[in-house]
Amino acid sequence: MYNRPRMRTILFVILCGPLSAQWFGYPTPGMPRTADGKPNLSAPVPKAADGHPDLSGVWSADSAPLQVIAPAASIPFQPWSEKLTNDRADGARGKDDPASYCVPGMPKLIVLPYPYKIVQVPGMMLMLYEGFTTYRQVFTDGRALPKDPQPSWLGYSVGKWDGDTFVVDTIGVNERTWLDNAGRPHSDAMHLTERYHRRDFGHLEVQLTIDDPKTYTKPWTVNESARLLPDTDLLEYICSENNKDVPHLVGK
Repeated sequence: MYNRPRMRTILFVILCGPLSAQWFGYPTPGMPRTADGKPNLSAPVPKAADGHPDLSGVWSADSAPLQVIAPAASIPFQPWSEKLTNDRADGARGKDDPASYCVPGMPKLIVLPYPYKIVQVPGMMLMLYEGFTTYRQVFTDGRALPKDPQPSWLGYSVGKWDGDTFVVDTIGVNERTWLDNAGRPHSDAMHLTERYHRRDFGHLEVQLTIDDPKTYTKPWTVNESARLLPDTDLLEYICSENNKDVPHLVGK
């Protein structure tokens, strides 16, 4: 029934309620295909009406399921943030993870093993996330980021094109969230930069840069990738519905 390979790992956090209707097998409009009818993921990058690459589609992170976003040795921790990360790894075991209580945060939402859908329209890149059934609006209408943002769970995002790469700048993410499953923290000063480059029809290169002078000694970057999921669509995921796992989470 629910046979996406990565999604078998979801139960590490929660046992969610019933899934919605499953749109598996319905042909994706505009999908290039080989002679035998299979999706041709190596076909050329599609173009939007304005000539930029069209990033639209349902994507899935290529990382190992629930893998943290970077090895600890490569991260320029400040002493307090390294200690907090180690404390969370040693004692939290999921109990203190905001995602266990349906709060994913950024950039954690990007690297979790839930598909996400990009909808590219004039003035906005809309990102719909199956995980936690949530969304982001990345505005491309020329507006600036707010000068004094009120903290929110996913922050405030604006985007622009750098050649064929779509660049997203995000600020104002609530510091109560975690960067990843390892419990790496961030402050209210974090500036997250995402760079999306569609290599061909079926493959997306994603680069994440965390610039947070309150938490790390210098900016640091992680390279990820995603693959297109053809002939499918997002499912409904209601984190708070029938959530039986929280009482079983342990910690020291």
